Amino acid sequence: MTVNVGDSAPNFTLYDTDKNQVTLDDQKGQNVVLSFFPGAFTGVCTTMACTLNDNSQEYNNLNAKVLAISVDPIFAQQEWKNQNNITYTMLSDFNREVVGLYDVVWENLAGLEGYNTANRAVYIINSVGTVVYKWVAPNPGVEPDYNEIKTTLESL
Repeated sequence: MTVNVGDSAPNFTLYDTDKNQVTLDDQKGQNVVLSFFPGAFTGVCTTMACTLNDNSQEYNNLNAKVLAISVDPIFAQQEWKNQNNITYTMLSDFNREVVGLYDVVWENLAGLEGYNTANRAVYIINSVGTVVYKWVAPNPGVEPDYNEIKTTLESL
């Protein structure tokens, strides 16, 4: 299923790095920057994660929180968060259900047959659960326009 601007954001529940379940619908009342990334400990993903972290306080001031999703196990995500001083919530889609739900599966990453991961993507979901911004990378090596993310949040 493709999720587009104007759609209700599909709900999901995933584990965070503290082994707590986080449900998207429980975030209603605030805006969410939903960030998908291919894998922890990779160059572009680290740059994106750190940039979102650097901007997270500004996002918080705009009534928004960052939820980042990858198919990595929570243990890898936790170590990556620690090494990069990332403070926002990371969620593990180890069953690859949410990347399928949002249609952001990147197949055969790095030419590895059958290794499917998340493509790099950003959705902004407003406080009532509607998708108001969507960006999906043409390939996992491309970063989003961080100014567009901020501008969209400022408009809400």
